[in-house]
Amino acid sequence: MENLRPILWLSLVFVLFLMWQAWNADYGERPELDRTPDAMVDAPPERPEDVPEAPPVEADAIDPAAPPELLADPTHRQVTVRTDLLDLSIDTRGGTIVRADLLGFPVDPAEPDIPVRLFDQRVRGYVAQSGLTHDRVSGVDAADRAPSHHAVFRVDADRFEMGPGQDNLRVPMTWTSEDGSVTVTKTFVFQRGTHLIEVEHEVENRGDGIWVGRQYRQLRHGPTPPRAAFFLYTFTGAAYFDGKYNKESFESLRDSPVEKRVEGGWISVIEHYFMSAWIPGQDEINAMYGRAVPGAAGVGTDYLIGMHSAEPITIAPGDAGLFSTRLWVGPKTQADLRQIAPGLELTVDYGIFTFLSKPLFWLLRVIHDFVGNWGWSIIILTILIKLAFFHLSATSYRSMARMRAVAPKLQAMKERYKDDKQRMNTALMELYKKEKINPLGGCLPILVQIPVFIALYWVLLESVELRQAPWMLWIQDLSTRDPFFILPLLMGLTMFIQYKLNPPPMDPIQQKIFMALPVVFTVFFAFFPAGLVLYWFTNNLFSIGQQYVITRKITAAAEKKN
Repeated sequence: MENLRPILWLSLVFVLFLMWQAWNADYGERPELDRTPDAMVDAPPERPEDVPEAPPVEADAIDPAAPPELLADPTHRQVTVRTDLLDLSIDTRGGTIVRADLLGFPVDPAEPDIPVRLFDQRVRGYVAQSGLTHDRVSGVDAADRAPSHHAVFRVDADRFEMGPGQDNLRVPMTWTSEDGSVTVTKTFVFQRGTHLIEVEHEVENRGDGIWVGRQYRQLRHGPTPPRAAFFLYTFTGAAYFDGKYNKESFESLRDSPVEKRVEGGWISVIEHYFMSAWIPGQDEINAMYGRAVPGAAGVGTDYLIGMHSAEPITIAPGDAGLFSTRLWVGPKTQADLRQIAPGLELTVDYGIFTFLSKPLFWLLRVIHDFVGNWGWSIIILTILIKLAFFHLSATSYRSMARMRAVAPKLQAMKERYKDDKQRMNTALMELYKKEKINPLGGCLPILVQIPVFIALYWVLLESVELRQAPWMLWIQDLSTRDPFFILPLLMGLTMFIQYKLNPPPMDPIQQKIFMALPVVFTVFFAFFPAGLVLYWFTNNLFSIGQQYVITRKITAAAEKKN
């Protein structure tokens, strides 16, 4: 077996992995992007009796895609809230968060004043909604007894800002029923240094009868546009935790609505690097739901993932009660998410090799704490991985070196038995046995390392900690491609050197294929994150050094023997 085949195996397996990933992402119909009436979905199926009815999901009164002049509804307005980490717009209709800018995360490092926008009602129909529903009690009409996300709240100011030295900020909004018997104060509580928001609904029952109600919270998102590049695709859709981590594409919510009863857990909408999530109390029982609904103003299709409390609270006349929940609006930082709720850190999705990616990221983080630079951390991690596989790699390189040493004999054997394949194979096996060559020795050690490579690929692609992280000189963002393609060219050069160190294949066609591999990989990796190319380049450099030393020793021993 020609000993450059391990490289071909590696490239084939990796490309097949990316193709499988892309197929999974593309399977099924694409979402509607024109938000036209033809895209309306059927009403969701009737709910089982043991699942509480979900909150209203009729089309909002406001069309996110409508021109600004159509949004000038005097009954409600938007309130601006600014903390050290967030800049939000909260609509007084329902207390819905319709815009969220992440101040610590610029879209482009060259323009640090333009932050990433997570919630975006106008462009993506992406909002965080929450409200209360009232249960019918003793024949009393439940209408107008609880504010849904369609109710209009009153607020005393148009702008709230966390000042210097201020550790928390409260934004209260008030709703009162038409008869004045129920007052609900919805309060957003922000803490300095965190993207976690507390959302409270305090209910005051001023009427003569008891008040029985539940809370709900949901994330709403419009259709997503087609993705740009298949090999750098990351998931955008809904995710939830019901004892295990689950992902649902928006299309699947349309085709297979989610309905289940859970204790604790959480719901979220995730995308590359960032996410939003509603997190109830971990002892709270909720009806979880996810489905497609008619889009804003009855146009197109939107998607919901939400939770509705299964157990209501009862408030006697003259008493008050409190509903509380939490909302995460920010990056997928594993250290923070792990402390908030079980399984929340799984939204940093490393795929099938999570069991390898997690320790690799942990080690990379530890190294970064010492050196303070993610680029040098990747290089040091590469060296440590190389040391871990040192003996395995040495086995492969010895096999290649022995094949190289007997290459003249193999060529002579090929000429001698060119018309007799059976005798050729017999003589080849005898030569391998005599020279102690394992024909699989160059293949298996590299195949063992493929899962590690794929795991590191996901670490570098998915970890927000590496987003816009600079290394040195022209590499100012390890999570995107090299702007001048210098690293891919250097990596291609190291692959060419490795090709020269290996025994040439006897088949002329295979020789041409293997000679083309460095060029193919250079083009392929030109659009990969610079951090991944840096890993591959560093790995190749140390592989060349190790292989050169082993090849030189074995070649010298073969010459001495002859």
